[in-house]
Amino acid sequence: MIVTVDTGGTKTLVAGFTRDGIPKGQIKFPTPPTPAGYLEKLTDVLIEEFGHQKVAAIVVALPGTVRDDVVVYCPNLGWKNFDVRKRLTGVLGNAQVFVENDANLAAIAETRSLSSIPRLSLYVTVSTGIGTGFVTNGRIDPALRYSEGGRSILEYEGKQQTWESFGSGGAIYRKYKQYARDITSKRTWNEIADLISRGFLTIIPTTQPDVIIIGGSIGTYFDQYKVQLIEILKSKIPSHINMPKIVQAKHPEQAVIYGCYYYGLDSLADIES
Repeated sequence: MIVTVDTGGTKTLVAGFTRDGIPKGQIKFPTPPTPAGYLEKLTDVLIEEFGHQKVAAIVVALPGTVRDDVVVYCPNLGWKNFDVRKRLTGVLGNAQVFVENDANLAAIAETRSLSSIPRLSLYVTVSTGIGTGFVTNGRIDPALRYSEGGRSILEYEGKQQTWESFGSGGAIYRKYKQYARDITSKRTWNEIADLISRGFLTIIPTTQPDVIIIGGSIGTYFDQYKVQLIEILKSKIPSHINMPKIVQAKHPEQAVIYGCYYYGLDSLADIES
């Protein structure tokens, strides 16, 4: 069995999968504010739910920069230099422990759900912040795995700002005082398309992905701004640069969990080969 852990800013989702991808139950709990509290709660859940089963791997997704299975920084949680792998090793016997950025993992799942796997895909989650994940031929791109597209510095309203500071779901709520689900104004959605386009106008010429997949809470409402967004990008991207296909995430709420499963499967295969 592969146990997957999607750690969010407000809630954590734990799920088990058989090696052939059959889900075996889910457990949710509010994400504790401290690493110590998180580890205590997660350990209790892992032992209670999976301690009696043979677990080959635990895969933990975290919303921040992860290097060598260590969480360098989670901005929305305020966690720094958190060695999750070391602390979870041995909790479920000999299970391998893998830790990765949540957007990278979602990128794997959404890319593998496409009808054909592209040379380079870019997954962008637009929710509280903006996270990006690059996948090459179905796996996390090793050269771009630490990229943080949401923190790209762009000029907006006459000053230098990060893309997520004005284009994320959190920024949209602060600007319009409405959640995406409550926005009905076409003009507002046109403005949101413009906000989101600004990051893509930098990323597309730089990386030239074949496909861009948009997920997250704002991605859920992709139909509200899809046409406007594509029109903006087509009008501003130089003609000699291929315009990527832009699609909505198929499983925005489950992408990270399934990405954990695929990553665990691949990592175990690498170890076993």
